[in-house]
Amino acid sequence: MNTSFAQGMARATELTQAGKLDEATALIQSLLHSGAVAPKAAITDGDVLEGKFTRLDRAAPHNARTPRTPRQPRKSLKETLRDIASRGVPGQGARMPAQVDLPDGAQFLSLAHAGPQGSRDYRLYIPANRPGCDMPLIIMLHGCTQSPEDFAIGTGMNALAEEFGCLIAYPAQPGGANAQKCWNWFRPEDQGRGRGEPAVIAGIVADILRDHPADAGRVYVAGLSAGGAAAAIMGAAYPEIFAAAGVHSGLPVGSAQDVPSAFAVMRSGSDGTRMGPSVPVIVFHGSADATVHPGNGTAVVAQALRAQSGLTQTSASGRSAGGRSYRQTRHDDASGRSIAEHWVIDGAGHAWAGGDARGSYTDPTGPDASREMLRFFLQHRE
Repeated sequence: MNTSFAQGMARATELTQAGKLDEATALIQSLLHSGAVAPKAAITDGDVLEGKFTRLDRAAPHNARTPRTPRQPRKSLKETLRDIASRGVPGQGARMPAQVDLPDGAQFLSLAHAGPQGSRDYRLYIPANRPGCDMPLIIMLHGCTQSPEDFAIGTGMNALAEEFGCLIAYPAQPGGANAQKCWNWFRPEDQGRGRGEPAVIAGIVADILRDHPADAGRVYVAGLSAGGAAAAIMGAAYPEIFAAAGVHSGLPVGSAQDVPSAFAVMRSGSDGTRMGPSVPVIVFHGSADATVHPGNGTAVVAQALRAQSGLTQTSASGRSAGGRSYRQTRHDDASGRSIAEHWVIDGAGHAWAGGDARGSYTDPTGPDASREMLRFFLQHRE
């Protein structure tokens, strides 16, 4: 982007943060319609990325028509800026989490990593059910305004750790790194290998592999919203560490370069950037997500498939026990192993599907995203 556009968007951010929404709206509209060169991520209202879903299961008639995902109503630019000014990236403040339950013999350790790229606190769940071998390790990256404890309760991952014998780590993003406790997925310095937050998260993995009975060949990463975007980055930046990634309500790698472009792609969607081979990925996204456009989930899957060939695509529909209908699209290799999955949950908003209502940003009526992610992960080994 040219200098004038960058300066204008920086000024628009300042006006938004100061609550001067009329001025910020006018400035952005002026920039987008002037001779200034807008960044790729600054998508206009007419360029909304819509998800496309095709039913390809063998039982379906050849001429069967697949229902399209309903086009979601879009907020005006001023409404989006009002959301930014009031609640950050994204969502309203999370409530205080309930107490984390610990079975007899389980541990929920408070640990810290320090390295050349920075430090982060994290919680590590060690199940009471410990197999006689090294355990899979899942790194869980919370969403904005959340905490490790809140995310542990909302996703129910600790209970699954007991069932399957896994270690679960929950890195904490402090308010000093981001005012809303968001992972900074939109900053270039936090989007690649060997620097910024990706290097810190990779350092946490190294610490756990060194100090605990974790299987280096079965390390996975998952996240919600900003944490989902960060999980996609981790899978792309460190494919030798992570065997698979889970992205819930997140965004593709490289879809934004700063705060203004972050909000643009959250509202309208983005293809992200072209990248090399990535890890297998499972994506969940609500069709009615008004915080992160559902097209971003489509783009995350597309990024994961760009370097793949010879996969078989199948689609199926279902309904959760809580009454949510969903569509699942799988891309399987010749052995039947799922390399990429896309779950679109009808009518769901910006919330972890099948989560515990005691946690923030959860939809207990949805399909069990945590269980499905774990099922997907355990197919894969680095």
